Amino acid sequence: MTLPIKHVSLRYLASTRNDIIIKHRKVRSITLAVCVFLLLGTHIVSAQDTDVKKDDYKAFSISAHLKNMHLWHGSVVTPGPMIATSLEFNSRDSKFTLGVWGGTSFGASTDVINKNTGENVAAHYQEFSLYTKYRFSDTFFIEAVSHNNYTGVEERGDVLHYWSYDKTQGYNFVDVNFGYNITPSTLLYFATIINGGAGDYEVQTDGSLKNSWTHYFEVSSKVWEKEDASLSLFAGGAWSFVTDKTFYTENAGNLINVGATYNKNVKLGTYNLPIGVTAMWNPEQEKTVLQLDITLF
Repeated sequence: MTLPIKHVSLRYLASTRNDIIIKHRKVRSITLAVCVFLLLGTHIVSAQDTDVKKDDYKAFSISAHLKNMHLWHGSVVTPGPMIATSLEFNSRDSKFTLGVWGGTSFGASTDVINKNTGENVAAHYQEFSLYTKYRFSDTFFIEAVSHNNYTGVEERGDVLHYWSYDKTQGYNFVDVNFGYNITPSTLLYFATIINGGAGDYEVQTDGSLKNSWTHYFEVSSKVWEKEDASLSLFAGGAWSFVTDKTFYTENAGNLINVGATYNKNVKLGTYNLPIGVTAMWNPEQEKTVLQLDITLF
């Protein structure tokens, strides 16, 4: 049976209206879903950015210093220009540090005698040391350092054994250090050599070698500060309870490290270049020197 045109039109219009409503609902649903997705995505990205900003922990760090000479505990380790670098790991709570430190001079800085030829041979400064440090608090820390200054070892005719701590090789030793800040500006520092050679022994009358177990104690204090500059004074001495000779002195304990360090940030455009100038006097060696230390990064 054929419906009248009027009924067909009404049914068609109703069907068309329903299709439009359904399509409109689908469009609204899709639009709503897209909006929710975009909002969720924006929230996730924002949360990630916030996490990145909050978590600024960097486990590893490096440094580089340019010096006209290298001083350590009142001794001139190398008198010539040198560069010192370090690579270290620091725990998230900044209490534990493990690192390596190395230094090398730009040219021959010392002469050694080759034991095979008896001739003087030029050698340049080389050192690679290991260290670890633990900070019990903001005022107290303990540190262990394995020093390896192998300057001139091969030039004097010896075989280089990096991990050897034999006394007669004379370039590997370990010391344990303690530091305590009695005030924010004043540090008490105590170090004891516990292993190795490098001269920390006394030759006995029968030719045997007796360990000195040398101790070193230093007091340093910042006495002046203004803006990006400061001045610190220091004094240190060495002694042994078991031998007259120590690692730092020839006949007895002595004051070996007296001086002052001036630190300042030098502005180079937008870059701050930290520099330090140390005036050091060693009464034991009757030596006075001036060290320039430029922190590159």
